[in-house]
Amino acid sequence: MSAGRHHELILGGQKSGKTVRAERAVARWLEQDPARRALYLATALPWDAEMQERIARHQQDRAQRVPRMETLQAGGRGELLDVPALLREHAAPEVALVLDCLTLWLTQQLMPLEVEEGAGELAAPAPPAGAIADTPVQVEAPHQACNASSAVPGHRVAAATADLLEAIQAWPGPLYIVSNEIGLGVIPLGRETRAFVDALGELNQRVAAVCSHVTLMAAGLPLTLKSSERKDLP
Repeated sequence: MSAGRHHELILGGQKSGKTVRAERAVARWLEQDPARRALYLATALPWDAEMQERIARHQQDRAQRVPRMETLQAGGRGELLDVPALLREHAAPEVALVLDCLTLWLTQQLMPLEVEEGAGELAAPAPPAGAIADTPVQVEAPHQACNASSAVPGHRVAAATADLLEAIQAWPGPLYIVSNEIGLGVIPLGRETRAFVDALGELNQRVAAVCSHVTLMAAGLPLTLKSSERKDLP
């Protein structure tokens, strides 16, 4: 666990207040010292016009709420953010970082991206080969999320996850990681969806284990699941 540093995993459903909590925490931290900086890693890709508008709106809103926070956005032609590399590049005690979000980061590790030649836009990710095969995909952890027939080998996901966890633990400043809690509803009918729910749940557990704080958001309200100030929690 990141001793002495505020590393917080913020979980919740869609529009539960996850990102707003992270932004408000960073804004308060920046107010304490003009020399401090903040960085926002946005993993969402602009698949289509609607998503491009959504990203632009979020950037405008974020600029108003936290004007001193710099945004690094995944690109329009499939340029993914190398999150572990960026964590290492910008690591400094005077820099706070928001990673939004872990859910999309995992999706990008599991599903390869395709750029339509000459189209200038991203194509939808190709599903793992196991998704259309007769044999269901068996997933017990992020590193097992793709079987031997998948387009993305499981060892690649395992390596990416290990790299991310190492970079998180080494980050010297405040860190806020946004992720979705998608395992609270009815068990999905589709095997691919069940596989992803399993993989994200396992990844959330591993990230939670190395963070000093874990918060669950619902209706804009925080519920503390883990805090360095609470001695009754593992």
